[in-house]
Amino acid sequence: CSRPQKVCLCPFLPVHPLKVSTCLYIIQHPAEEGRVLRTVPLLAACLPPDKCKILVGRRFNEDRYPELATVCRNPNTLILYPGAEATNLEEIAVMSSSPSVMIIIDGTWSQAKDMFYKNSLFRLPKQVQLKPSISSQYVIRTQPTNTCLSTLECAAVALSILEKNKSIQETILHPLQALCSFQLQHGAQIHHSKEHLLKNGLYDKPMPKNKRKLRRMELLVNNVKI
Repeated sequence: CSRPQKVCLCPFLPVHPLKVSTCLYIIQHPAEEGRVLRTVPLLAACLPPDKCKILVGRRFNEDRYPELATVCRNPNTLILYPGAEATNLEEIAVMSSSPSVMIIIDGTWSQAKDMFYKNSLFRLPKQVQLKPSISSQYVIRTQPTNTCLSTLECAAVALSILEKNKSIQETILHPLQALCSFQLQHGAQIHHSKEHLLKNGLYDKPMPKNKRKLRRMELLVNNVKI
């Protein structure tokens, strides 16, 4: 896990990489590389190297990333990004039995949105989303809403659905739970979602002057999907 011995997470990782047929491509925003508490390294430690490939950058085109372009054109490739055009992943998993490739964008929500819409390659795969049925266990980082998940959590849920194996989700989430526990024991505070803070009058930062950002916060308070 590359962490200090005092907070080592290796005992919480699977002894052997999980056997999965699905291959993940994690498209990581460069800003995520410098985050101390990022979750992608834990995800990679749970999976075989050939089943979790990480590409770092903001812009991806066919000339610089021919392998990714080929992956995006594969009919079995899915991209996990919620929206009006996205199909629930459970429906796809029921209809398909062939091994899949899944692309997941790793970054803040604004970074992920920018990367998704400014890279035409990412519009080629079938767009899928997860049902908002679980709350994030990544409590040491603030999420926009109660049902927003970290990259590791998204991958854990998606793999358990595609592989039809619930234990995969439990195994991958185990080191995340340990990470949060360690951080809370060493002074970290539980971070409620921005949605929770706004609804309960606990948001202590100045309200944005930008009308677009202010409108987004109003939608969060009123339970409108954004």
